[in-house]
Amino acid sequence: MDAGPLIGVLALQGGVVEHVRMLERCGAQTRLVRRPEHLEGLDGLVFPGGESTTMSKLLELGGMLEPLRTLIDAGLPCYGTCAGLILLATTVLDTRSDAHSLGALDVTVRRNAFGRQVDSFEADLSVDGVTGSPDEGTRTGEDAPVHAVFIRAPWVEEVGPGVQVLSRVSDGGPAHGAVVAVRQGAVMGLSFHPELTGDDRLHRYFLRMVAEQRVNPG
Repeated sequence: MDAGPLIGVLALQGGVVEHVRMLERCGAQTRLVRRPEHLEGLDGLVFPGGESTTMSKLLELGGMLEPLRTLIDAGLPCYGTCAGLILLATTVLDTRSDAHSLGALDVTVRRNAFGRQVDSFEADLSVDGVTGSPDEGTRTGEDAPVHAVFIRAPWVEEVGPGVQVLSRVSDGGPAHGAVVAVRQGAVMGLSFHPELTGDDRLHRYFLRMVAEQRVNPG
């Protein structure tokens, strides 16, 4: 019996445990990634939410930046949420001058674009490729929206020609139209925190990306 793909979760800082639980619920094996040797043999890697500049510094101190860039260039599927999206971006606005990002997504991201912690909010989103309902036992035949939790969240201001926009805020408020989910090849980034809800559909979407990459590497 297939034990499921081995997915690493970057465990330097931030919301690690929630991603581990969600991935294991979806049938994946998991590994906490803190050092370069923890990257060996992974089928995919999750970059969790947290504080992006802190994680950037810890990646530098731990000698992780170049090994990560090498694996991403080789096609390792990656999935970033909130701060994870920032780390995967090519250009980051409103960040420290010494902060690093990995350039895995050809996007420009603005840190804390929705405001401070007190401006955190929730919204229902339509996300391309996400179908069904959070609770398959109560499926109604219609695709339910994704209930998204935004906490000091970034948004995507510009996307390159190879980037697919998966979702935008559509609540009619001041952030209406903001890009909050993108995909480029085997890399996906979200502004929000699906690991904080009971909805595992985005984690399952990522695991499908991993499976596609294993069948058609590169």
